Amino acid sequence: MSSPKNDNTVNTEAIREVLDTHRAKMKTALRVCAHCSLCAESCFLFHVHDGDPRYMPSHKFINSIGRLYKKKGRIDQEALEEISEIVWRRCVLCTRCYCPLGIDIPEMIALARNICRSQDVYFTWDQLEQEA
Repeated sequence: MSSPKNDNTVNTEAIREVLDTHRAKMKTALRVCAHCSLCAESCFLFHVHDGDPRYMPSHKFINSIGRLYKKKGRIDQEALEEISEIVWRRCVLCTRCYCPLGIDIPEMIALARNICRSQDVYFTWDQLEQEA
């Protein structure tokens, strides 16, 4: 992931402000998730990666926005980079995720992306060229 900032500091106060704005929805989604894995069937990346649980929609949302929520935004640059890997490399936000309990998984992942972006941590296409 890209991080143009040179000082590697994370503005946890800015993250907490975003989390506070969406607290009720995140709290409900995290509480409602039954870890049933039924959402996995709706994710083509999960299938392309031979059922790798890291590509399961519930895993992606729990380990991105869920992690930010549980830590109340108090994370370091390394943790933010890990979350960025989840929300940009393991999810394309195709909105095909289906949760039988009604969790809007794409909305939660988009929120995590917004938080990463607010900290100048985001995906860049030149990274694909570097990997090739």
